[in-house]
Amino acid sequence: MNALVLVMAGCTKLPPPRFGIAASSTKRPAIAHSAVNREASTTIEVLTFNIEGLGWPARRDRRPSLEQIGATLAQLNERGEAPDIILVQEMFSPAAVRAMTRAGYPYQAWGPTRTQRKRLPPDGRMSGPFRWSKGETGFHLVGSGLAVLSRYPIVAARSEPFGKHRCAGYDCLSNKGVQHVRVVVPGVPQPIDVFNTHLNSQGASKVPRERNGAAHALQVGDLATFVATTAERGAPAIFGGDFNMRGAPDRLALFETRLAPFAMVHRHCVAPEAKCDVRIAWESGEPWMETEDLQFFRNGSDVKITPTRLESMFDDAPADLRLSDHEGFKVAYRLSWHQPVPPVR
Repeated sequence: MNALVLVMAGCTKLPPPRFGIAASSTKRPAIAHSAVNREASTTIEVLTFNIEGLGWPARRDRRPSLEQIGATLAQLNERGEAPDIILVQEMFSPAAVRAMTRAGYPYQAWGPTRTQRKRLPPDGRMSGPFRWSKGETGFHLVGSGLAVLSRYPIVAARSEPFGKHRCAGYDCLSNKGVQHVRVVVPGVPQPIDVFNTHLNSQGASKVPRERNGAAHALQVGDLATFVATTAERGAPAIFGGDFNMRGAPDRLALFETRLAPFAMVHRHCVAPEAKCDVRIAWESGEPWMETEDLQFFRNGSDVKITPTRLESMFDDAPADLRLSDHEGFKVAYRLSWHQPVPPVR
């Protein structure tokens, strides 16, 4: 992202978030019951999608594509076929905000705004000299671009920017960070903690690899701290976003170490015994190295999370007609829990 693009997008305003439980308008998922092992289960779908919501002049004529994304999701919602939860990145421009708020989701929350300050204590910072010509000015021109949209009630939300001088290159012009929401799925005994982020880029940052890698490592540390202080103890959790770790095993290794016990959906589903329905063409035995867009999950004390299906969205067009420079990555998760034994009468 260059500076002029972000200046053009800096006037973007976000509508009020929508939280709370409105029982009359909340659709309940189908819940299956097994008499054999006294287990109940349901399925939710989570989409992570970098919508390329940049403004002119770096991205010309983005409004029609963004409007199509929003309209497509709204149509799917009308038919009851849309993902239950969407994790959005790069929602910078007014057109991007309009598209997402018109996508038909009753609950919405936003990530760090342009002026939001870091609250958690920082653990180190980037060293100088700072590359002012590459955006390392210490001043953010836009917010994080993060959003979570949900069919089911969002009952809590919090976000945290990475903060001043904890980024590298042009990424510093956005107030990047991490977002959390707690979602209540009707009938499921525990709420689901959901996290969304967009980490420092590699080549697109326009600074050397060592520098953008150092920023990425600082941000991963922030993610670990944020999860530890925000997630409800024993709650099942899902973590998605644009992690900017494609082709960077060093970045991935640090993330998986710091964010344990989160498990990667790709790693889980590449194992034959997982029996995932994989509807994405994987070109190698390590498909997680082929993409920036990932999802991770961890079980709760009462609710187990199991990925069951992987597929892309917004990818069914020639490259020059794609609605975004990213494909949407959608995962279906089976949520399962044991039913209590009824008392003997």
